[in-house]
Amino acid sequence: MKNVQLLVKPASSLCNLRCGYCFYRDETQHREVACHGIMDRETLELTVRKALEAAEESCIFGFQGGEPTLAGLDFYKNVVELVDKYKKEGTYVGYSLQTNGILIDDEWLEFLKEHRFWVGLSIDGDRAIHDRNRPDAQGKDTYARTVKVWKELQKRKIDSTVLCVLTRQSARRIRSVYENFKKIGAFQLQFIPCLDPMERERGQEVYSLTPQLYAEALKTLFDLWFEDLQKGTGVYIRTFENYVGILRGQPPEACAMYGRCSQQNVVEADGSVYPCDFYALDEYCQGNVRDTDFEKIRMNLDKDPFFLDAEKRGDSCASCRWYPLCRGGCRRDCFEDERYGRKNYYCEAYREFFPYVISRLEYLA
Repeated sequence: MKNVQLLVKPASSLCNLRCGYCFYRDETQHREVACHGIMDRETLELTVRKALEAAEESCIFGFQGGEPTLAGLDFYKNVVELVDKYKKEGTYVGYSLQTNGILIDDEWLEFLKEHRFWVGLSIDGDRAIHDRNRPDAQGKDTYARTVKVWKELQKRKIDSTVLCVLTRQSARRIRSVYENFKKIGAFQLQFIPCLDPMERERGQEVYSLTPQLYAEALKTLFDLWFEDLQKGTGVYIRTFENYVGILRGQPPEACAMYGRCSQQNVVEADGSVYPCDFYALDEYCQGNVRDTDFEKIRMNLDKDPFFLDAEKRGDSCASCRWYPLCRGGCRRDCFEDERYGRKNYYCEAYREFFPYVISRLEYLA
């Protein structure tokens, strides 16, 4: 395997926040074991060793949760030590951490800087929206603490991006959200549509993002972003930059833009391996690092129930003008519609958004 990418959950579904829309907390309730606690040293070493054995050119270790910093800083010091122990000459190794930032202090910041971690920090727009959606375990506000960490990341020049879950609340106030990010010095942005709970009708939760809200938010956000580009203000929004890249013949970064599912190698705290963060469910488990390796997992993909249906998106995608940009979206958003057959929940949003922006996307490309 030339390139290996892992998404490790060292603290499983443990978290020190109580985000109202947390998809992983909901997802784990559909497993036999919802939380595996903190990953032990033996499982960590097996994960690192087998990943580096499989990697020929590069290996990326991403850490996510739950809240991955709950594993403790010593856990990550062990990661670096084990990488040094098992890394082959000529193999590039990179690290990323997706965090709520609550536990990040000076010692953490020094470590992240020294070992060149990319950090994705979750901030949900402005103070009111963030504190409503992302209280801590005691119900206290977290916006001020999170923004303080963001400013420290920028001060120390640690490669970082703000991750904003797009909910009903933030979509309705997208202009305020965008301007607030600029106000706090956040110019690297990822907007992630929230997921409704599994096995429930879409759009019924207080935070649910409907297709119409998503379309309006995307159009307004694009207007603001394009205007800033014209002024020379360098705001990076991953989704829009990826669309420009696709028009230039470049591969997208986001798996939802590939038109098929990719192997993410999600490693839970007990060593179980899943194909995708949105499908870390018992029926999709591809084995455990204790009794298999990543090369065998890759070789068995054709038999895996997750990938047997991986390329099936909307029934109307083949005839849609916007498919080369949309690619059918994320599989988790696809469902069976009585009238239109299989389709993406946000199909109407994309059909409204792309005609509105296509001339400007082509100009930028």
